[in-house]
Amino acid sequence: MNFTYCPHCGEKLIPREIGDEGMIPYCQTCKKPLFPFFYTCTINLVVNEYKEIALIRQDYVSTENYVCVAGYMKPGESAELSACREIKEELGLAVQSLQFIRSYPLEQKSLLMLGFAARVKKDDFRLSCEVDSACWFPFEEAVKRVRPGSVAAQLLEEGFAACS
Repeated sequence: MNFTYCPHCGEKLIPREIGDEGMIPYCQTCKKPLFPFFYTCTINLVVNEYKEIALIRQDYVSTENYVCVAGYMKPGESAELSACREIKEELGLAVQSLQFIRSYPLEQKSLLMLGFAARVKKDDFRLSCEVDSACWFPFEEAVKRVRPGSVAAQLLEEGFAACS
């Protein structure tokens, strides 16, 4: 998100050269640059001891494809705590171990998605109201269930290799 007005005082911003960052919106009243804002979330590959992958379906996202468990980080929360919280909230599963895979910028939604592979013990799901359904899939089937080229597809490829 790019600012047009200062969120602190409401003054209209002007472009100003800020070091090697280039032209950045600047508030002359507050004397501060306002760099573009983005949201941070985690996206999580959930893998059990049988190397099955938990994918969820959220009809407001897609009625055709499954997705990985994901969610926004809360203020004061580490990425690791956010990943574990989202998995617990959406699937009802406790994370046994967590490994950072990589970050995935998603410019069209102003998101930075932090990708994790999470090991859990296979159990029945206790779904949140945000999740319409969830299933355990072998890797080969999981790859077919997510949208090709999506962040979930990339995390499946990269994260599953790290778990094997």
